[in-house]
Amino acid sequence: MEYRQLGPSGCLVSSFALGTMTFGSETDERASHWQLDFFTESGGNIIDLADVYSAGQAEEITGRWLAKKSPRDREQLVLASKARFPLADGPNDSGLSRKHLSNALNGTLRRLGTETLDLYQVHSFDPLTPLEETLRFLDDAVRAGKVLYTGLSNFTGWQIQKTVDTAAALGIAGPVSVQPQYSLLVREIEWEIIPACVSGNLALLPWSPLGGGWLTGKYQKDVRPSGATRLGENPDRGVEAYSRRSAAERTWNVIDAVRSIADTRGATMAQVALAWLADRPPVASVIIGARSAGQLKDNLGAAGLHLSTGEIAQLDKVSDPAAADYPYGPAGTQQRSRTVPSPEPEPAP
Repeated sequence: MEYRQLGPSGCLVSSFALGTMTFGSETDERASHWQLDFFTESGGNIIDLADVYSAGQAEEITGRWLAKKSPRDREQLVLASKARFPLADGPNDSGLSRKHLSNALNGTLRRLGTETLDLYQVHSFDPLTPLEETLRFLDDAVRAGKVLYTGLSNFTGWQIQKTVDTAAALGIAGPVSVQPQYSLLVREIEWEIIPACVSGNLALLPWSPLGGGWLTGKYQKDVRPSGATRLGENPDRGVEAYSRRSAAERTWNVIDAVRSIADTRGATMAQVALAWLADRPPVASVIIGARSAGQLKDNLGAAGLHLSTGEIAQLDKVSDPAAADYPYGPAGTQQRSRTVPSPEPEPAP
């Protein structure tokens, strides 16, 4: 397992993070604890949670696993959680207000059985709460020792930049990371979100790196999914809905390219897709989630796998989301380009 800096901080995180969204719903407690053990024994140190995962059960399951570990084991972990969405239906049970975040953070710490959370991320932007209120609460949480670092999740480019600038203007702790959806099938964040992260020196922690299972090769063209998979149980599920993605020829072109490289490499398709993503700047840690032991073992097989320049170029080309000509396409790119002129060669004597 490789380790990388968490943005501008000195904290090191493993190149793959264990996602816990299935804990308590698709993965029972015994299997969840096995995943946590296997992940940490494999060198992983960052565990990604959220208070809404299985309505708090993911944090509770992880907390009971932590209770069986030594203080030294806890010190090696980077526990990351998120808050923004409701666990109840009261008027202050959602959003990024000081009121809601205070209750949410205390709840997370209680469920995990820890006094300090290593990374606390706001789960999505809140247009109702003044950004200054959110940032001052997070800074207070850092100063109180309840949180070590803060981060953002599902923010757009302008929201990231505004957050970074506002924190700097207030002279308070700013975010060190951003957690967006990113994969070979979802690259639009490269237009605005990644440049904002690079500008602010923020670490990227991508979620859904396998496109909801699409990049494992489990789905076939013109064959509606069925069986014990996420889309098999609900083909219209979320952003990875079968009817939505299968209609795009680009989807199948990407899958074919991943399969070709996997066959050549003697690797699985999931490992190739994860290796491509893990080496994208400024990715610090790729969040992997698994229903089963087999899936987790396969995903962690991508640790240490690096694709060749040619393989990366092949995947880049076939997965290009083909931006409109302006402002992200050739016309806009050319308009914004500028290089230092090369000096005129000196005349021969």
